[in-house]
Amino acid sequence: MKALVYQGPGIKAWKDVPDPTLQADTDVIVRVAVTTICGTDLHILKGDTPEVTDGRILGHEAVGTVEQVGSGVKTLSVGDRVLVSCITACGSCRFCREGRYGQCLGGGGWILGHLIDGTQAELVRVPFADTSTYPVPKGVSDEEILMLADILPTAYEVGVLNGHVQPGDTVAVVGAGPIGLSAITGAKLFSPSTIIAIDLADARLDAAKLFGADVTFNNTSQDAVAYVHSLTNGLGVDVAIEAVGVPASFELCTALVRPGGHVANIGVHGKPATLHLETLWTRDVTITTGLVDTYSTPTLLKLVTSRQVDASPFATHHFDLDDIMTAYDVYARAADTGAIKVVLAR
Repeated sequence: MKALVYQGPGIKAWKDVPDPTLQADTDVIVRVAVTTICGTDLHILKGDTPEVTDGRILGHEAVGTVEQVGSGVKTLSVGDRVLVSCITACGSCRFCREGRYGQCLGGGGWILGHLIDGTQAELVRVPFADTSTYPVPKGVSDEEILMLADILPTAYEVGVLNGHVQPGDTVAVVGAGPIGLSAITGAKLFSPSTIIAIDLADARLDAAKLFGADVTFNNTSQDAVAYVHSLTNGLGVDVAIEAVGVPASFELCTALVRPGGHVANIGVHGKPATLHLETLWTRDVTITTGLVDTYSTPTLLKLVTSRQVDASPFATHHFDLDDIMTAYDVYARAADTGAIKVVLAR
């Protein structure tokens, strides 16, 4: 089969590799119908996640059809259409029992495209299939369901829920890429009074308006703090959601938040960020971090299926899976191309 293979920082190749095989009786093999590229994949290619070894097939998001089923799989059959989650759950360890699947101790967590071969391929092996895939409901397109593999649950859990967004809140989302736009989508479910999107690219801020941001601000001039304070009577925002993964965006969030507010970090950081305790220690600010657990995926599936959440606008660019190298170029230059999520179909 063909797959996108990581070959060290800055190097990737679309090449022939062996087909995956069942390695445990709880595995399934899924033929990928659609997959996508994540900002985390770009972080891997930059060398931000050194635990990813040369030869790893990238990708952790897919919708496809089950082709082989291990003897221990109880809920899936050949021919089933499934969402492959970015998080794999053994289902029985301490953290899985708490619904914290991202911290799985039994061989799961974020492993696809990270510690084992991933979904940017024609076929993918999915461990612990009963607890790591979701049946795809009828009447919803593959590309809509694809957005539930990672970005929508990630932004909802790590940004909106960890940030304790409440009705009437003022929410700042720093970074208007796919995760930031997903955070705007999730925050709207809680009726905040104002959502402020902050970015450096006008194209992404235009997208933020379409996704429901009330106010946008281009921070090229580095005066976002003064601007936000002018909107909030000098207090700052109730919730600041970091959706980039660079030191400047995290530090900006800590400067934007009001006393007693919440900073919810979603971004994948490859470098240290400064925590300004000299100004924060008196302000009763809560700072949260997290890897998505995907406990919200069943809820979000219902919301997408009932059209209370519209996942279709995320898919802005479409490619054949064989054109994945071009898709990576388009996605990596999103500020210029306007790409939110690329959909790669087989």
